[in-house]
Amino acid sequence: MTLVEYDAAWPKRYRAQAWLVREALGDAIMLLEHVGSTSVPGLVAKPVVDIVLAVDDSAAEPGYVPPLESQGFALRVREPNWHEHRMLKGGVDDVNLHVFSARCPEIERMLAFRDRLRSDSADRGLYATAKAELAAQRWDHLQDYADAKSAIVEEIVSRARAESPPVSPAP
Repeated sequence: MTLVEYDAAWPKRYRAQAWLVREALGDAIMLLEHVGSTSVPGLVAKPVVDIVLAVDDSAAEPGYVPPLESQGFALRVREPNWHEHRMLKGGVDDVNLHVFSARCPEIERMLAFRDRLRSDSADRGLYATAKAELAAQRWDHLQDYADAKSAIVEEIVSRARAESPPVSPAP
């Protein structure tokens, strides 16, 4: 598990991948946002750009997976029991495209977390410290590292929600 310093190229990588998604899906996109640590200037991160995409129904894969595959994305994760989440890898392995149905509460949570880290230096520092401590440990699976961050993530999301009411992520 390796964390690297913030890279100003990450937003550019997001924009390039977002362009491909827009080319593939056009008006079917209900929301498309850069999320995760690479979306927070100054935050250390795994060098993987996370993107959240909202479509009308993420369970209806034929409506979006083939067009995304034509742009070099590949379906890697299907989690029907967790918000009908799908995850596609970009043409390069340093992009994760997370797909949810519009109005999925997980989208609001991801955006609240990102926005809190962007705007609150204390929470950004707290999260960076927790990430560094966890990254120094040995993990058999990357998901174990992600799961270990859950408590601090939820603590930060709770503060974000307390200060700003949730906003619907898509119409």
